[in-house]
Amino acid sequence: MGAIYRREMNAFFTSGVGYVFLAGFALFSGLFFSIGVIGSGMSDMSPMFGSMFLIVLFLIPILTMKLLSEEKKNRTDQGLLTAPVGLSSIVLGKYFAALTLFVIAESIVFIYAVIIALCGEVVWSTLLGNYFAMLFLGAAFIAIGLFISSLTENQMASAVIGMFVLFVLYLMDSLAASIPVEFLRNSVMSLAFYSKYIEFTQGIFNLSSVVYFLSVAFLFNFFTVRVLDKRRWG
Repeated sequence: MGAIYRREMNAFFTSGVGYVFLAGFALFSGLFFSIGVIGSGMSDMSPMFGSMFLIVLFLIPILTMKLLSEEKKNRTDQGLLTAPVGLSSIVLGKYFAALTLFVIAESIVFIYAVIIALCGEVVWSTLLGNYFAMLFLGAAFIAIGLFISSLTENQMASAVIGMFVLFVLYLMDSLAASIPVEFLRNSVMSLAFYSKYIEFTQGIFNLSSVVYFLSVAFLFNFFTVRVLDKRRWG
């Protein structure tokens, strides 16, 4: 897994995807920080984190689009699949490389915290709660993006499909609200991402939401392993 991880981390920057992702995250988080926090004279960065949900939704498919689709396009996937390494190690190596880059991008919020500390007081418990909420959200979205990347050899198709799927997940709350049948409405709400994430930005820690995000990450990584397993023997 370590070799795959190092290879993918290097590939992020040699291909330029890593720079695009980091620049995009810094640009939009800085914009929301300036408008929602500095502009309003607040020391609470929760509004910024709430706004970043939609941006992360579009940035993560760009981060994951080439992880497996490029292997398939360049016909290097068969060499990878027949290498003396487990499929789970391949998937997790790529997954944790993407997650590491996401953590690096997200950690810019601590620079914003220093800026706030120069002229006010930082509520660290709230900041860390929001930070880990976005980390859990990113962990789930990256696993979904990696799975989608395993289904196609076209990077752009992977990115577009990933954005569409994550946007549909974003709309689950609105969809649930329009369902008149309570049982179905509650079932759809149980799958909603945004309401679970936004709870953290409002200072509410819900363990079941953390378990949900981590379960989605585990489940889609498992699905990706199954896709590669089928391709290995196909």
